Order: sequence, then C-alpha cells, then structure tokens
Amino acid sequence: MLPKIIYGTAWKKEQTTSLVVSAVLNGFRAIDTAAQLKHYREDLVGEALSILYEQHGIKREDLYLQTKYTSIGGQDKNLPLPYNPSDPIKEQLLSSFNTSLKNLRTTYLDGYVLHSPLPTYAQTLEAWRTLATLQDEGKIRRIGLSNVYDEALLQRLGDESGRPVQIVQDRWYEGNGWDLPVLEWCHRNGAQFQAFWTLTGTPALLQHPNVISLAQETSCTPAQVLYRFAQTLGVAPLSGTTNETHMKEDVRVEGIKLYSMDFMELTDLIGAWHDSRRPL
Repeated sequence: MLPKIIYGTAWKKEQTTSLVVSAVLNGFRAIDTAAQLKHYREDLVGEALSILYEQHGIKREDLYLQTKYTSIGGQDKNLPLPYNPSDPIKEQLLSSFNTSLKNLRTTYLDGYVLHSPLPTYAQTLEAWRTLATLQDEGKIRRIGLSNVYDEALLQRLGDESGRPVQIVQDRWYEGNGWDLPVLEWCHRNGAQFQAFWTLTGTPALLQHPNVISLAQETSCTPAQVLYRFAQTLGVAPLSGTTNETHMKEDVRVEGIKLYSMDFMELTDLIGAWHDSRRPL
C-alpha cells in the first residue's frame, strides 16, 4: 500500500539516526532519503533501520523505503560521490543504486526516484530506462521523478520508454500554484504525487481563516488540517519534523474528517488562486 504521509530525512545530518528511529516509533511507516551527502545521510538512515529491526521488532516489509539518484549537478563534488561522474549515465545510476542498497541495508527499494530531470532529455530517458530495468528485475517496486514541473515531460518519458512515471515528488506550495497541472496528470495516470514544502512553503494557507476554522472544528492543529487537506486532494506530504509531538500529530492526520463549507471553500480557493496567480 502506498504511504499517505512520508518522513523526510533531508538536512538531518548527524541526527538522522535518532530522528528516523523516533519517527518510526511514533508511527511513520515511510522514509524518504537520497544518495546525496550534500543534504542527506542515507547511511545513517540505514543505521536507524538496523536499530529498528534489531531492538524494536520492526520488519523490513513493514516499511516503505525510498531513495534517489542525484545527478552530478545536485552533488557536492567535495564530498564522496556514490558513482564515478565520468561514467555513462547508466553506470552512474547502477552504482548509485547499489550504494543505496548497501547504505540502507536492504535488497530492494519500495520507491526509487530521479532527484531531478537530467541536463538533457536523452540523458533523462537513458536514466529512466535503467530504472525500468531495475524494476523488471524486482529490485524496485515503483519508480519516479522529483523536481519536475512539466506534465508533458512526464507523459513523454512514459510514452517513449514504455514505462509510465509512477511517483512524482515536487514542491506543493503557493509559489507554484500548488503544481496543479502535474497533480492532475498524476490523477489521470495513476501516479502518486508526493509533496515537500507543504507547510514551510505555504504560510499564507497555513494561516488562512478557513484552515484556522477547520482546526478549531476538528480539534486539530492548522498543520494537521493542511496535511489532511493535501491528502484529500491526492497528495502524500513529506514531513521532516524533529519534534516527537508533531510526529505523533502528523501520522494521525489520515483520520481527520474535513467535511464542511470551510473545506469546500478552501478547495475552491486553491483552484481560483492557481488560475489567477493572486496572493491568498
């Protein structure tokens, strides 16, 4: 089953191990990371998973585990790289993938994502076909693309490779009109839309009177309402909280019922804002 909310491990640095352990013990069952030392410690996610397996009885099959291939433009070249950047794209990706399996102490991944489109479409297509091969071999369950705000590219990749995009991970916030064309593409094509910047990128929505009203109506926090609102629109938000109370709150959002005029007006408001590009 696809996760409704995902724990994001970016920028956790040396705290990654303790925070991932805490997130899972507080209810998260999906973890997102990347083979990119610039922003992630994938190896420390693996250390956390070992602690969870050995000390807390969590099984690998109980978790959704997702990581990414990050092309050289997104890497810090002063840090160890998970591949040789002079290798062909296919070899880079396979090396990065195998590094991730080793870091995460697993034999398969539930999700594997290109961290962004590569510099050229030909390179992106080559990488995508490599992911499709790994999926055919049973090493990855779902494959996807992050930081892509062009539904035509998603469609073209699927059409020309014969393998549809199954995960899209994008910013979902006021600055890009909540990425509605890509979200709608995901709905039409059965892809999961995963969102980052859901809270930090949308302060106006978080403070909107309708969100405040729904929070009071449901005895929840505005952040919980916004996460649940995202879920009702078909969005799986990433939470990167370091606060245990917020971890507990975040995993409970799926049970929140948002049935009121405030909710309907909020849905209409996002559509109208996207069309007009006017601030909330």
